[in-house]
Amino acid sequence: MDPTFLARGLAIGFTVAAAVGPISLLTIRRTIAHGRWYGLVSGLGVAAADASYGAVAAFGLTAITAVLVGARTALALIGGAFLVWLAIRTIRARPAAAAAVTDERPGLAAAFLSIYGLTMTNPMTILSFGGIFAGLGLSGRAGLDAALLTLGVFLGSGLWWVVLTAVVGRLRERITPAVLLWINRVSGAVLLGFGLVAILAALGIG
Repeated sequence: MDPTFLARGLAIGFTVAAAVGPISLLTIRRTIAHGRWYGLVSGLGVAAADASYGAVAAFGLTAITAVLVGARTALALIGGAFLVWLAIRTIRARPAAAAAVTDERPGLAAAFLSIYGLTMTNPMTILSFGGIFAGLGLSGRAGLDAALLTLGVFLGSGLWWVVLTAVVGRLRERITPAVLLWINRVSGAVLLGFGLVAILAALGIG
């Protein structure tokens, strides 16, 4: 067992999580709308998905990789449709009092599972991890080394979400309802764009 695999996995997880995309935008928006802890739990859902894909790459599970890549069209359609649905909900959302927001928002378990599922619908993530691990000579490792890599990916990704939601959570107190309304509209429009692009790409259009 080589303990440096934990540090390597942590660095990879942090780097992959820090990439800007629809998941980052969704997590930021959830943090602003519902609070730091809600955003953090959402971020940990992303970290769990990253770790799942990291495990596939670390253990060299080529059969699972083949299945995921083979199903990429269906997964992209599902993920794109979900993004479009979230975008419409976000655009239509109206800022409310803190108590009302707390009552209306989904539970923490739903926040975790929904964003975990959304992240897992992108099979290209496994190719990213596979490429990174192969390039660094980390793929296809045995037992404990692969487990340390997987744990490192989760911790690295989780660390990014801790930092991001802490920063956004501090700024949240200064955001007025009028500003939040525009944040909903802009973030919703961007999510809608990501969703439509995913659907069109899956259908081979554009």
